[in-house]
Amino acid sequence: MGKHPTDEELAQTILQLNKEKEPETVEQLVNATKEKLRTPEKEIVKAILKLQNEGKIKLTQQPQKHQQPLATYVRTGAALWYWTTIALSITTAAVVFLIPENLYPWIYTRYVLGTIFILWLPGYTFIKALFPQSRHPKTTEKNLDPIERVALSLGLSLALVPMIGLLLNYTPWGIRLTPIVLSLLSLTITFATAAILREHQTQTKNTKTLTAKTQNTLPHRKHITKR
Repeated sequence: MGKHPTDEELAQTILQLNKEKEPETVEQLVNATKEKLRTPEKEIVKAILKLQNEGKIKLTQQPQKHQQPLATYVRTGAALWYWTTIALSITTAAVVFLIPENLYPWIYTRYVLGTIFILWLPGYTFIKALFPQSRHPKTTEKNLDPIERVALSLGLSLALVPMIGLLLNYTPWGIRLTPIVLSLLSLTITFATAAILREHQTQTKNTKTLTAKTQNTLPHRKHITKR
């Protein structure tokens, strides 16, 4: 249509599009009306609300999704890094204790896992605990990019391991293989558990933030109930 539609024409077009296209949300109905009439969005929304008041269109609030409890969250793909870290740490400790230093070629498995265990896992889990990763980057200023995480993880691992050795030096166990491995294992599992707890809390907080922000977009978040 080239001319500006009247209120009656706009209402009839909305009802017709609602019947033909069967949109699930008000946003879809608004977009369809804009494409056909080239009418400003505010006028379309106003007309839809008027039709709702007249009982010709019924709108229902879209139900909000409940935040996953921690027990459910740790079984999702978002917690895969946690179980991988725990499994890798326990496997490394087992390999160190079970594979002798002169058992070739299995000793190379011990070298590879030991390198990851010392140079990566302590710092990685510590950074995860300090800066939990969010699936909604725009809702937090503390989301590190992958390069920063890698650099900080390596740097902190190189700092944490000597500190553990220094502390063990003042204990009855001393700086030996068994206390070092068990200390690193305990530290990694502790940091990883703290990280998954903080990550879950961050997801909960960000979900609430996003929900609060979307309140201003109503009635687009409402569903259309077929009459």
